[in-house]
Amino acid sequence: VQLQASGGGLVQAGGSLRLSCTASGRTFSSYGLGWFRQAPGKEREFVADISWSGGTTRYADSVKGRFTISRDNGKNTVYLEMNRLKPEDTAVYYCAARPGGSFDHWGQGTQVTVSS
Repeated sequence: VQLQASGGGLVQAGGSLRLSCTASGRTFSSYGLGWFRQAPGKEREFVADISWSGGTTRYADSVKGRFTISRDNGKNTVYLEMNRLKPEDTAVYYCAARPGGSFDHWGQGTQVTVSS
């Protein structure tokens, strides 16, 4: 599966952005999907993930209550709605697909910059 992320940009603190990640491949609906981010000088970290059915979601503590992950299997797309953004949310955001036990497929990343 190939993943294409979009929706990043520059936003002021307190603002919102919605990231999208569209996948190719007929098996999209059977994969778990996730979002990760990597800030300059830091390791990539988990942000959120969602089960193949959309029935189970998980979030990093740092984004819980502010970010929402969702998916539309009909459109082969996973979303990350980001609200009340903070400067520390600045990073390159990556979407990933999990066909089995690990995230094996990665998109190219989209830059999110939050100004104070």
